[in-house]
Amino acid sequence: MSAVGKIVVLGAGNVGGSLTQRLAEADIAREVVLLDIIDGLPQGKALDIQESSPILGFSTRVTGSTSLDAIAGADVVVETAGLARKPGMSRSDLLEKNAAIIKTHAEAVRAKAPNAVCLVVTNPVDVMTYYFREQSGLPPAHVFGQSGTLDTARFRTFVADALHVAPRDVTGFVLGTHGDTMVPLLSLTNVGGVPLRGLLPPEKLRAIVERTKQGGGEIVNLLKSGSAFYAPSAVQAELVTTVARDEHRLIPVSAHVEGAFGEKDVYIGVPVVLGRQGVERVVEVELTPEEREAFRASVAAVRSDLAILAKQPR
Repeated sequence: MSAVGKIVVLGAGNVGGSLTQRLAEADIAREVVLLDIIDGLPQGKALDIQESSPILGFSTRVTGSTSLDAIAGADVVVETAGLARKPGMSRSDLLEKNAAIIKTHAEAVRAKAPNAVCLVVTNPVDVMTYYFREQSGLPPAHVFGQSGTLDTARFRTFVADALHVAPRDVTGFVLGTHGDTMVPLLSLTNVGGVPLRGLLPPEKLRAIVERTKQGGGEIVNLLKSGSAFYAPSAVQAELVTTVARDEHRLIPVSAHVEGAFGEKDVYIGVPVVLGRQGVERVVEVELTPEEREAFRASVAAVRSDLAILAKQPR
């Protein structure tokens, strides 16, 4: 039995298409709709995914559309639409162009699916999540961004590689912005319960932290055209499943902060409890003085982009 009725994925690019496939295979919704402005693209990908259902055994109905009317009645909306990074571009370079896309979609959600829980993926994600919430008028708890979940997955991968251990045995958090000022929390990272700082020398830890910060850019540079989508879509599917099944998981996302960690009125990567109503609460963890300083710098970077966005024509 499906956990929710309808999930809408906005954007049928590599991320949106991969996510739609993962959500269909998870069988957590009665219907998954893939939406894009290019006629034939969402319909073709949706039909291709649907035709795998007899083999994979899922009962979710997968459809494609170019009409924003397809958002109507959605329980969960995932915003993946937007321009991808090219080599040499930062996430902030995408600010102005992606904001225009976000505005159109957020207004459609406000009009057609005002009770939806929304996951924003579009970069720069912390800023775009704030803007989506602002333009949609939805409660802050109902809008959150991918952010630290993907960065944490990359961090855990690199730690596991360095130690030659199973990635699932590495636990920890990456907080702050989904960008160069993200904050991997070495103080709260462990491997099977053993503190990470006792397992690797400081220089190796610094190298892992730096690689985590450049994780997306490393893939962009290797691909030369386009950006990551396998790991991002896996993360997004995990987040959507957590919401759909009301799992109350403690997980890092870009959430609206109003007092926690000494910050107000900003979307930033923090640990939260996530369930059917979105972000149930922010979980404030203890940071070292160095981590707290880095977190403040991360928030400042997001506020800087928000200030730039505020000056753009609306």
